[in-house]
Amino acid sequence: MRVAIIGQAAFGEAVLRRLQEDGVTVAGVAAPAPAGSDGREDPLWAASGEQGIPRVPTSSLKEPGGLVEWKQFEADFCLMAFVTELLPEDVFTQPEYGTAQYHPSLLPLHRGKSAINWAVINGEQETGLSVFWPDDGIDTGPVLLQKRCEIGPDATVGSLYFDHLFPLGVDAMSEAVALVAAGEAPRAEQDHACATFEPACRDEHAEIHWHRPAQTVYDLVRGCDPQPGAWTRFDGEKLRFLDCRLTGEQRPGMPGQVLDVDDEGFSVRLNGGVLRVGRVRHTRRGKLPAGEWAAHVGLSSGFRFR
Repeated sequence: MRVAIIGQAAFGEAVLRRLQEDGVTVAGVAAPAPAGSDGREDPLWAASGEQGIPRVPTSSLKEPGGLVEWKQFEADFCLMAFVTELLPEDVFTQPEYGTAQYHPSLLPLHRGKSAINWAVINGEQETGLSVFWPDDGIDTGPVLLQKRCEIGPDATVGSLYFDHLFPLGVDAMSEAVALVAAGEAPRAEQDHACATFEPACRDEHAEIHWHRPAQTVYDLVRGCDPQPGAWTRFDGEKLRFLDCRLTGEQRPGMPGQVLDVDDEGFSVRLNGGVLRVGRVRHTRRGKLPAGEWAAHVGLSSGFRFR
């Protein structure tokens, strides 16, 4: 069976390599083409080019010329492995056996582009992934398969994705191809009455309100790590909190108050606990160890974030 891949980034490349290990013929690839002069290539675009696999820019699939190239791949089946573009239905229906898409939630829960963020922000203890048959809705199509995983108490979006949803997703894409090839791929309709849909997680959702319960604040910090980064203001600029831990200590002070600062980081009083901050991102600078940043700006115990 000839399989085409639409995808990007490390996940798209990993799916490509896994299919090749499985002995699957990759008929063609759509991925983001290089843009600008920095010379960086998307991993899936680069890997397919190195191997001489036919490829088209994902954005071209919205144009008649790109669709012509896409059909020339003569794929029997298509996998969407991390796709952020909204594509026309002709892309999905061209392969004889259709198209299946990866989504990092247990659909119909958490439809939308920030599914991992919202599962963590909401304090959920379990999530997973779905491989589904896309239709004209947003993450509304029938489900081919699902896999579940635990959300640990200190899991962040980054750790949940790279430690669990990424490797599970590669396995799921491989399994989906095998099921389709065997003629055993399910099409289980979603229970739309149970569906949830959240917007893309952006700065407007990531502001820390220090008066809220400690666990709520911690879930927000975890659910925005690494992007967009839960934030508060310091010297009029956004200060983003990363690599944090919540302790159940009950120490005197007001929510948002800095309790101590050392070389490793600093601690902030919450409403029912203490947030230990490991790294920060301030203004346009990159991520810094929180202790290094605190020493640079002169942060000391007693200061209160508001």
